[in-house]
Amino acid sequence: NDAFGTAHRAHASTAGVAALLPAYAGYLMQNEVATLTGMLDEPRRPFVAILGGSKVSDKIKVIDALMDKCDTLIIGGGMCFTFLLAQGKQVGTSLKEEDWVERAAAMLRKAEERGVKLLLPVDVVCADKFAEDANTKTVSVDEIPADMMGLDVGPETAKLYAQAISQAATVFWNGPMGVFEMEAFAAGTKAVAEAVAENQQGDTIIGGGDSVAAVNKFDLADRMTFISTGGGASMELVQGEALPGVEALKR
Repeated sequence: NDAFGTAHRAHASTAGVAALLPAYAGYLMQNEVATLTGMLDEPRRPFVAILGGSKVSDKIKVIDALMDKCDTLIIGGGMCFTFLLAQGKQVGTSLKEEDWVERAAAMLRKAEERGVKLLLPVDVVCADKFAEDANTKTVSVDEIPADMMGLDVGPETAKLYAQAISQAATVFWNGPMGVFEMEAFAAGTKAVAEAVAENQQGDTIIGGGDSVAAVNKFDLADRMTFISTGGGASMELVQGEALPGVEALKR
C-alpha cells in the first residue's frame, strides 16, 4: 500500500484486503509516516506550525495537538476571524463560526499557559464581495468595516509571519492564508510560501491539501524539504489519530 492520501479511510483497498492477505507499506507510505511522526516526536527547534483554511471546527484538533508540540503557531485563512472574535474584535461580514468562539478563546488561553507564541493577523485585505473584481481595502484588524469581509492577511501580517518562519528549524504548514485562487487575495499565501521556501536551513514540511496547490502555483515545490501527498491523512496523523490504512499494515 503506497496510498497515504487514503490511509485515513477504512476502505476495502486500505484496510479490508490487508486483513486477509500479507500486506506491506510502500516506500512513499513509509516516508510519509516516518516524516510526519518524526516531526511531532522530535522536531528541531524552534518548531513553527502554520495553519490556514476556512473553519476552526475543521482544525481544532490539529490546533490542540500542535500546541503541545510547537513553539510558535501561526493562524491564517478564514478561521482567523473566529479567533479575532474571541479577542473581542469586530470582523464585519467575514467568515466566522459563532459556536466556536469559546473554543477559540480556550486555545488562546492554552497558548498562553504553555508559552506557545500564537500569531494572528494584525491587518487584513477586505472586500465588499467574494469575487475577483471586488472593491478591496487593507485595514487593521481593529478597523474591519461592518459591510466588508476579510479574504486575505495583510502585508504587515505577512512580514510578521515571514519573520517567525525565517527563524524556525522545523516548519509545518497546512492551509492557505486567504482565498489564494483569486489573484486579488493571493499575496498572503504567496508571502508565506516564499518565506517557507527561503528557509533552507530548516526542515520544511507541507501537510497536503491546498498548501500543496499553493506551493505548486507559486513554483516553489522543489524548495520544500517534504510535501505530503495526503491532506486529510496528514491532519489526522498530526492530531494523534490512528490511520486505518496504516494500522492494517502493522497487523
